[in-house]
Parts: sequence; C-alpha cells; structure tokens
Amino acid sequence: MTSQTSQPGWVQSASGEVSYPPAPWDMVGSLWLTLFRVREPVDDLRPAGVYGAAFVSYDEGSPLTYSELLVARPISTDAHGRRVSITDIWVDSPESVAGGRELWAIPKGLCDFSFETAHTGPLSMTEWTATEGRTPIASARFRDVSRAALRLPFKGGTWQPGIEDTGGEERTATLKGSSKALPARAHWDLNPTGPLGWLAGARQLASFRQAAFRMSFG
Repeated sequence: MTSQTSQPGWVQSASGEVSYPPAPWDMVGSLWLTLFRVREPVDDLRPAGVYGAAFVSYDEGSPLTYSELLVARPISTDAHGRRVSITDIWVDSPESVAGGRELWAIPKGLCDFSFETAHTGPLSMTEWTATEGRTPIASARFRDVSRAALRLPFKGGTWQPGIEDTGGEERTATLKGSSKALPARAHWDLNPTGPLGWLAGARQLASFRQAAFRMSFG
C-alpha cells in the first residue's frame, strides 16, 4: 500500500488518519478498459446490463499516484442525465480511499497490485493483477498501440448512491480531459470466488486503452 505526504490545502479525513487533495483532482495516467455484458441481475446495485472493468495507473504529475481497479455501469437519471455509477473499486492509496469516499461517495477499498508493461515500437504489452489480502480479485493482459493515436478530448460524469462517509447523501462528479485511445486486445481472469466473482461468467464485448490521459475529476 502507498501512503503519501499531506500538502498545504489538503483536506483532513473524517478519521483524522490521512489527508487528501481538495476537488477537483487533476490526474495523469493510463486506463485499460473492457466492456462486459452481465445477463442476470446480481443485486439492487448490480442489475443485468453492460459494465466496464478497468485497471488504471495514476502517474507522476497527479496529486496522488496510485493504482486502481474499478467496475462501473452506465446509468441515466432525471436530475443528472447520462453518467456512470461505480459499483466496485479498489486502490492502493489510503488517501485516495478517504477522498473518494468522502468527496464523491465512491466506495473505494484497499488492495495490492502488480503492474508490468513493455513496449516494442508502438505496441504496448501490459499485465495487471489485483489481490485483496490473500484473495485474488482479477488479473488481465492487454496489447495495444494507443500511444501512437492522436490525442482527443473526452468528458463524462459519475453518480453515486449515498454511503456512510457522505451521511447517506448521493454525490456526483464531472470529468473531462484528453487521451490517446484505441481498441486493445485483452484477456481477463476473474476469481469466481472473489469479490468480482459475479463478473466472472460475463461475456467480454470490447476493450480499449486510454494512454497518457490528462483529466480533471471532481
């Protein structure tokens, strides 16, 4: 797990154990995403439908540097329009956990990651694993040439149901930035007895990578 030194202007967490940057967070890094179709509802927060599972590396130049695994689904609300809602998420930064939960009701937990990437010309080959204690969550391998793509803008937003850290209040956030994005080849291994076991039998639809993104989130 990574722990980072508080900076002037950072927000003290409710627990008093860590501090985190105020919103918005201006992040740089890369994202590896695969879309899955879940045919049967899992629970109230995870109905049948399309989900995106992604590994993310937030790199130097970000106020916090850490790794992330998340699963999200597209939603549409009367008040906030089209957004995504994050159902499952882990990071290796206590500061990111506190900030994500208290600012935006994003239900972050802690886990351990391994990450390796290599390049041959424009081709990138990347391997990720995420483990919670001794329990594997997921691993994935990606091949892409996104570093050679043109930089294009993107924007979006999140909506999260209330959690204890927000006093039960729902929260929204907007994101906008730019990246070099292209389709990727991907293979996922999801532990059927782990916390993402409900996604293990889902059909993989398509994969993408956002290389060298620059993003404001908050």
